[in-house]
Amino acid sequence: MTDTVLYPKKPYDFHLSAMIFASGDPWIRRYNRGIFRQVLEIGETPALVTVFSKGTTEEPRLHISVITQEPHSESMIRAACTIVSSLFNLSEDLTPFYRAMKKDAVMAGLVRRLRGLKAPTTPTIFEALVDSVIEPQISLKAAHSIENRLIRATGTALTLDGNTYYGYPSPYNLEKTPDSTFRACGLTVRKGEYIREISRKILEGTLDLERFKTFPDTEPIISELMKVRGIGRWTAELTILRGLHRPDAFPADDVGVRRFISNVYHNGEKISPADARLFAHQWGDWKGFAAYYLEIADLMGFFRENKKTKPPDPESGILERNKKP
Repeated sequence: MTDTVLYPKKPYDFHLSAMIFASGDPWIRRYNRGIFRQVLEIGETPALVTVFSKGTTEEPRLHISVITQEPHSESMIRAACTIVSSLFNLSEDLTPFYRAMKKDAVMAGLVRRLRGLKAPTTPTIFEALVDSVIEPQISLKAAHSIENRLIRATGTALTLDGNTYYGYPSPYNLEKTPDSTFRACGLTVRKGEYIREISRKILEGTLDLERFKTFPDTEPIISELMKVRGIGRWTAELTILRGLHRPDAFPADDVGVRRFISNVYHNGEKISPADARLFAHQWGDWKGFAAYYLEIADLMGFFRENKKTKPPDPESGILERNKKP
C-alpha cells in the first residue's frame, strides 16, 4: 500500500477539520488518533480511504491511502484523491472569510484560534440531502444513530482482513428500501417515503442534484429543492451548506445554530429563526461558515456553560484551544 501526498492550500489544520467526525462509526466514517477513515465509492468500486497529516497548519501535507478487495489502478488512486480534496475542501482559500470576520470581535477571536479549519463537504449532494431529511425534529445524536443504522442496513459492504466497512447507500438502494427497514433504523414511515421518492426522482432523471453546482446564486437552489416533497427551507439550506459548500447557506431553523448565537451573543436568551437570520446579516455571504466555526468552538468547549455570562471577549481567555483528543 503506497501513500499519495496532497498539499492543501494553507492555512489548513487537518485535526480541526476532521474532528467533526471523531464520534463517528468506525466501520463507516471516523477520525481517531489523527487518522480519518471512510468507505468511498470510487467509480463503482467501494474503497477504504485513509487520510492522515504529516504537515503543519502553514505547511500542510496529507497522506492518502486506498484499500480495495482487488488490486487497484493509479487512476483509482487519483480519483480517490479528487474525492478527498473535495471532501475536505483542500483547495479552498480561507483568506476572504477571515478578512470578513475582522469586524466581529468574537469571530475574529475564533478564526485566530481555529486557524486552518475548513468545513467538510459530503462526497455527494445526495448524501447531504438524505441526511438533512432525516435530521429535522430529532436530536443530532439520534439522527446520527439513525443515519449509521441506515448505512449499515442499505449501504455497500466492504470486507477487508475480516472487518466489514459500509459505504453510503446509493439512490438505487434507497429507492427499493421497504418501510420495515426504515422503521427498524428508527425512521418514521413518512421520512422513509420522502427518501424513497427523492431516490426515485434521481433515478428517473427528474431531480438532477449535480446541476445545482452550476447555479451562481443560492436562493434559486433553495426554491428548486423546496418543490420536492419532504424538503422544506431548513432541509434545503442544510443540504446546500453540507453538499455544495455554499458559505452563504444559513440554516436558521436549526436549533443548534440558534443556540450557538444565543449563548455567545444574546446572554443565553432564546432567539427565533427570524432573529437568527437578522443577526447573521452582519456576516454577509459568509454566514454559513461563521455558524460552522461557532459549532466547532462549542464542540471543543471554548465557551463557558453559564448562559448568563456576557458574550466572551476573545482576548479574555474564555476561548482556549483544547488538547487534541
